[in-house]
Amino acid sequence: MERLNFTHPIHLVVGLTLWSVWFVAVYSGLSVACAVNPPPPEARSLTLLNAGLGGFTLLCAAGLVLLAWGCCRTAKQHQGRQRFHAVVSGWLYLFSAFGVAFAGLPIIGVPPCL
Repeated sequence: MERLNFTHPIHLVVGLTLWSVWFVAVYSGLSVACAVNPPPPEARSLTLLNAGLGGFTLLCAAGLVLLAWGCCRTAKQHQGRQRFHAVVSGWLYLFSAFGVAFAGLPIIGVPPCL
């Protein structure tokens, strides 16, 4: 595990990759759920489907924030290129967390199967 600590360059792409996996999972899962068993329209956004997608969104955003925090803590312990990788990775994780939160906002108020 020493090779994949927060100073490793792989973390420069992991945050945006996790965001894209979240995006595909949420919106493809929503489409499949609406095709198989759509919730009743009178339930509006108070459905089990929205609750599940909202929970998954919160879990992913929290995980990305924790990864950003880990990068920031690691950056304080290093200098040079390792510090650069940790700082930039931390900002990319934070950017991805905001992307997950922003793209997940419609889950709160929009009915799932319009």
